[in-house]
Amino acid sequence: MLSRVAENLYWMARYLERAENTARLINTTTQVLLDLPKGASFGWDILLKVVGLDKLFDEHYTEANEANIMRFLIQDERNPSSLVSCVRCARENSRTFREILPKEFWERVNGLYLYMREHAPAAAQNRAQRYEVLNQVVDRGQSLAGMLVGCMSHDLAYQFIELGRNLERADMTSRIVDINSAVLLPRDGGALEPIQERLWMSVLKALSAYQMYRRHVDVHVRGTAVLSYLLLDPHFPRTVRHCLAKIDECLSTLPDHAQAMRAARRSWRRLAGLRWEGLTPAVLHEYLDQCQKDFGDIHAAVSAQYFYREQPETLPPTQQQAA
Repeated sequence: MLSRVAENLYWMARYLERAENTARLINTTTQVLLDLPKGASFGWDILLKVVGLDKLFDEHYTEANEANIMRFLIQDERNPSSLVSCVRCARENSRTFREILPKEFWERVNGLYLYMREHAPAAAQNRAQRYEVLNQVVDRGQSLAGMLVGCMSHDLAYQFIELGRNLERADMTSRIVDINSAVLLPRDGGALEPIQERLWMSVLKALSAYQMYRRHVDVHVRGTAVLSYLLLDPHFPRTVRHCLAKIDECLSTLPDHAQAMRAARRSWRRLAGLRWEGLTPAVLHEYLDQCQKDFGDIHAAVSAQYFYREQPETLPPTQQQAA
């Protein structure tokens, strides 16, 4: 397979997964803000820091209010990770190699692009419409992923799609989990526990994990149990451990995977080394930051080996920003 084909398929999957998970993240943050009690501290600017876009936002906006942040994350094409940018790039990458993908897949990606072009402005401005539009992004993203699983040969091309999807998913799961570490709750012992339960329930629902958590872990939502489930459960498709297992599986089918596999194994070791004793929000945030750096190392190793083997320091500007 040509490296150009492999790279476009890999990034197509990453862009679609990023769009879906950004939609989930925005809806989760909205729900967290609605559930916060008086005296709790949390702002929309935290959302920019969690996704690592605060510096880019400051280059284009003077005030970090809800309207500006939603415009930046949903429709601003100066942001390569905005919903509109991600869907547009996924559409372009899939259009270039339509003969490799199922015909219906291209039609649905194009439909998602047209939907976002029409509804993104309203979603950025109106909170009620935003919820509906972002749910559409999630639903259509799930439909596209399911179509590839059921209607595409699981050959090398498919392995690069799976690799991109699961690397992006692991990264975005860690960022959605990180939202709660940024919430400073009031020191009211009597009300603290139910508030924390609602916040962690919002995280589970953002990842469509609430029902499976109740089935396999507990009917009660507790922070440590939720963290353990979303990071370490081997069976639920959106946990970090499950994504790393899929990355391992994809890499094992590709040639010359030693360097990328070493980066993936370092991430495995960090995940296994998490200590739950004394796990404060600050410690959790630092740990998740390190996990995200590990995912960046896996991406760098994959790019150097399969996409830019002859010139590993060179990346196209648009994909360099998105990485």
